[in-house]
Amino acid sequence: MDILNQDIFKTVGAVSDEMNAPCFVIGGWVRDQLLKRDNSMDIDIVVVGDALEVAKRSSSRLKAGKVSTFKKFGTAHFKFNKMDIEFVQARSESYASDSRKPNVKPGTLEEDQYRRDFTINSMAYGLNKINWGELQDPFNGKDDLTKKIIRTPLNPEKTFADDPLRMLRAIRFASQLNFKIDANTFDGIKRSAERVSILSAERIHSELNKILSCKVPSIGLSLLQKSELMRLIIPEVYELEGVDEIEGHMHKDNFWHTLEVVDNLSKSSENLWHRWSALLHDIGKPPVKKFVESIGWTFHGHEFLGGKMAKNIFKRLSLPLDDRLQLVVKLIRMSSRPIAVSSDLATESAVRRLLFDAGNSIEFLMALCEADITTKNPKRKKKYLENFQIVRSRLIEVEKRDKLRNWQPPVDGIQLMKWFNMEPGKEIGIIKAIIREAVLDGQISNTFEAAKDLAFDYAEKKGIIKN
Repeated sequence: MDILNQDIFKTVGAVSDEMNAPCFVIGGWVRDQLLKRDNSMDIDIVVVGDALEVAKRSSSRLKAGKVSTFKKFGTAHFKFNKMDIEFVQARSESYASDSRKPNVKPGTLEEDQYRRDFTINSMAYGLNKINWGELQDPFNGKDDLTKKIIRTPLNPEKTFADDPLRMLRAIRFASQLNFKIDANTFDGIKRSAERVSILSAERIHSELNKILSCKVPSIGLSLLQKSELMRLIIPEVYELEGVDEIEGHMHKDNFWHTLEVVDNLSKSSENLWHRWSALLHDIGKPPVKKFVESIGWTFHGHEFLGGKMAKNIFKRLSLPLDDRLQLVVKLIRMSSRPIAVSSDLATESAVRRLLFDAGNSIEFLMALCEADITTKNPKRKKKYLENFQIVRSRLIEVEKRDKLRNWQPPVDGIQLMKWFNMEPGKEIGIIKAIIREAVLDGQISNTFEAAKDLAFDYAEKKGIIKN
């Protein structure tokens, strides 16, 4: 078969024949070939016999280099032509109720297929001369591929009880492939959702990141919500769902609005942390939601609170606490700022401060704000987009004139100390702040000479003695 006409499969097949060890390529690579997805760089090979020795001999003949072996698990790995090749001994597995680490025993191909997560990942092609290219498909995974269905090979509750990560993987595959999850399998996820508690934060956030990286993230995010997994993983997002009504006043459902925002942003941005900001941009709303007579529903301060909540989520999920988190927090906290600048009443100072505070994140911020437009009224949507275009134009004008993006003060503290023969301290900080505020308010130009004049004016008024 053409798809097996590669050096790796020919060599592995020849080695396994010499060792009289049945050998198969199995799992995701098979699935992706049948789907005609050519981007799979991971190849899993299952050996009914000594997988480590098959790996070593195959690597030697291919001149692939070092083989990493894990005797305890009967697995081996090497790289070849930019592909990751993993060998595993066919096995059966059993699990303790409080762990996703299996007790492993050598097994047959069929037993190995039973332990797989989904029917579409259980298919295998024979690599031995006797069965070269024959598809081993005991659970009709090929039919499920055609029907675009995610289904467990065995009872879903047992599958998810053994390894609850499979619940997240089911949703991730549905999102990546735009497949439906079989009704019985999805019911199994809902009944088993609490098992997610035994997973490490790293495993959880890895799947979340993959879902957020999909072309249409809302597919997976909505399944997380409907299965109750969102409640257990990111309750702050789960709590966004629902609409309250008082005196005929209703607010929008912020969960489904959020999913629209994530999808909108994903059309223009592949940056994972940009997408995280879209997912979390409204999480501060439920805690501050308040009904005010004659006004309706208000959410005052939700941006600042949302930023604090995002930090807690990143810590809980072991997501990076570096500049990637800082980007998410900044975008959440500034998410309402640009619309205010679009008003005819907005001052040049407001534009400067927006650009100053956003810095190099200004394009991310504008894209998030534009994605946040989810109104179904065409005229209103057109008006909002026009407003944001006004903001962009004003930002370009200010940046061209004042160069405030990633602003550095035109006069630094060392220069001030030399001028006024002062030690580091509060007074130097005050002078620097005065210069910064004067630039942002447009009182002086963003130049060395203007800043120097202002500093000396202040020093003379305060009686600071110069050298």
